[in-house]
Amino acid sequence: MKISKPVLLLAVSLLAFPSARGASTMLFPVIQNNRWGFVDKSGTLVINPQFQKAGDFAADMAPVEQVRWGYVGAAGTFVINPQFDKAEPFSEGLACVYLSRRYGYIGTDGKYVINPQFDDANAFHEGRAAVEERHLFGYIDKTGKLIIPLQFEEAGDFSEGMAWVSLGKRFGFIDADGKIVVNPQFDKVLSFSEGLAPYRLGGRWGYIDKAGKIVINPQFEEAETFAAGLAPVRVGKEWAFIDKTGKIVVNPQFEDAQPFSEGVACVRMAKRWGYIDKAGKFAINPQFDEANSFSNGVARVKIGRKTGYINATGTYIWSPSI
Repeated sequence: MKISKPVLLLAVSLLAFPSARGASTMLFPVIQNNRWGFVDKSGTLVINPQFQKAGDFAADMAPVEQVRWGYVGAAGTFVINPQFDKAEPFSEGLACVYLSRRYGYIGTDGKYVINPQFDDANAFHEGRAAVEERHLFGYIDKTGKLIIPLQFEEAGDFSEGMAWVSLGKRFGFIDADGKIVVNPQFDKVLSFSEGLAPYRLGGRWGYIDKAGKIVINPQFEEAETFAAGLAPVRVGKEWAFIDKTGKIVVNPQFEDAQPFSEGVACVRMAKRWGYIDKAGKFAINPQFDEANSFSNGVARVKIGRKTGYINATGTYIWSPSI
């Protein structure tokens, strides 16, 4: 599948950090004795571990698996009974679910708003969702109407009013009406963030603005999106951070790096992950085998096979467990 798709099963992937996605319920999935439950920001166990897998809370409910997938509320009881083969967290009032090899969307009452019919589908972003049928991609609105026809080889989520798409093995951007606003010309692109999007051309990465104008010439081996005015880039074998002029403001020194979130960026040094501030100084020393960006004041980390959560000081609110 060539759709830009978020990970469905957060319980089995540390790379997709659990966030509340704007929900009023701030609970986070944790594992204990191979069963998943939920804790609050203080690390207090709110829903006892009992599920085979679990995802993010959003719209005051979270997808969980007990043989089949359903949704539980903050009390830990099912508000949408287990019935799906897969289920994603809610986004913009709808959740993408998978049943009998087809994707569709349900509302918060558990009823289908868009019947399962797609080969693949993404969550809604800015009122549109990328869908796939017969290896072509387009976009639907929240009624299920195909508002941007199936025509693209690959497709990403909308961000800042634009979505990346691929035609003729080249990448460009469309607007919310499906009009091509940046012609497909790049080898690869990432979504817009803070007005700029990373692009790859001739084996090097740079950044364009929303008019498609090159703002930072292609010069980096890899690049990520901007956040808090900075973006991680790879220079040779090491990662650094640049500002929006392309100037390196945190020198190349890291084995890997993620964009800033909540004032810090997750970086790897000597095979361990830690967190730096915008000056490039460690706020939380490298000590984790895997780590995710902060969201809602906590970050999920991993020591060996054990997963836990830390707060902004680096203190565990949930000690790594399995």
